[in-house]
Amino acid sequence: MSEPLFRTPKGTHDVLPEDHKYHTYIKKVVRHRCRQAGYKRIDPPLFEHTGVFRRGIGEHTDIVEKELFTVTGKRDGEGEAREFALRPEFTAGICRAYIEHGMQQLPQPVELYSIGPCFRYDRPQKGRYRQFHQFDLEVIGLKDPSLDAQLIHVLVKIFSDLRIFNRLTLQMNNIGTAENRKAYVEALKDFFIGKERQLPEEDQRRLKENPLRLLDSKEEDTRILIKNAPRLDQFLDDESRRYHDTLLEYLLELGIKSVPNPNLVRGLDYYCQTVFEFWDSSTGAQNAVGGGGRYDGLIELLGGKPTPGIGFAGGMERMVWHMKEAGVRAPDKDQVDVFVAQLGPEAKRQCLSLVSQLRELGVHTLGALGEASLKSQMRLADKFQARYTLLLGKMEVKENTIILRDMQAGKQRQMAFKDVLPEIIGLLGKENLDTYVLRDHIVADED
Repeated sequence: MSEPLFRTPKGTHDVLPEDHKYHTYIKKVVRHRCRQAGYKRIDPPLFEHTGVFRRGIGEHTDIVEKELFTVTGKRDGEGEAREFALRPEFTAGICRAYIEHGMQQLPQPVELYSIGPCFRYDRPQKGRYRQFHQFDLEVIGLKDPSLDAQLIHVLVKIFSDLRIFNRLTLQMNNIGTAENRKAYVEALKDFFIGKERQLPEEDQRRLKENPLRLLDSKEEDTRILIKNAPRLDQFLDDESRRYHDTLLEYLLELGIKSVPNPNLVRGLDYYCQTVFEFWDSSTGAQNAVGGGGRYDGLIELLGGKPTPGIGFAGGMERMVWHMKEAGVRAPDKDQVDVFVAQLGPEAKRQCLSLVSQLRELGVHTLGALGEASLKSQMRLADKFQARYTLLLGKMEVKENTIILRDMQAGKQRQMAFKDVLPEIIGLLGKENLDTYVLRDHIVADED
């Protein structure tokens, strides 16, 4: 086998048919659960003005500082080159769309979901790609702990449908208000006075720019120091505590258990109250499938009126990994039901029509492939793992018959050509046919 001339760019990967089955299944589950809960689908562009992400994600976050995949556009009329960025996540773009399209005029809350690729440029690692896939849920326009609980409940249903929820733990924290965190950050800075040199270089920078990020540092030296540092929950006001306690009550009402995690934070001022992540129950955050939180200040930061919101983003590659580890096999709907083998021009002509009719009836059918011998075609039928093969040669065309072969049993029989369609339908079962029915009727406007 010769060396390929081109390969996928570093940090990207082809989603091959074997994995596409899992992606398709995840999308189907997400769409089903979102429709049940009243979410509407939205697809923001693959790229936005960089300002959307700099404001919406934060200047001093790893995503913007190291991971934003920037694209420089052509110069405008004044000679300025416009800078764009491939979306690293969905929330900022969806909130921009909420403002731009006047969604505050719709009945609130507006529940939206997205599924698609995202991009981050930083050095790829195991399980982290430069192009990856997420599904995202957002609830914008109202603030109530019952909305937070319902969002989490939809996610629990999705992970249960994917049969990976028993591998996960729901980690939760209450990060209070921006004012609570401002007081806490000052206390954190005071605590680290004289200890800066004990921090790794990256965490020294975080202490200056975004001290809350120290709480979820992976560095051992930092984690040892944090154990003796002030805790965020010491600075929460009564209203924030009541909000979180109510949310936990609602989750218990829904039968959802959570693990309190005081180190779970978001480093940006517009986040408040609820933050949560679904972690691998055995390895923790290392194989987390996603997280979310309440971002009541984000819409205003992007130029809209003060509007509450909460959202979640989950990584589909990580979910596929969990499904495989759990032995979950995604439904395979690409199986070949019938392979039609033929020999001779007249047989090929008849086979084209037969293949078309079988497909229209919902039978996955391959056939009329080139000028190969019957023996070669039968080998192909084996490779495609076809359940049944129909053989049509010169003699069968003359006698108006066809041979039906059960590939698994290795048995075959001859039958009248006119009986083959009902025979195949009977063997497969009407309930297993892959039929497509357009149930919604579009009515044209009359002049």
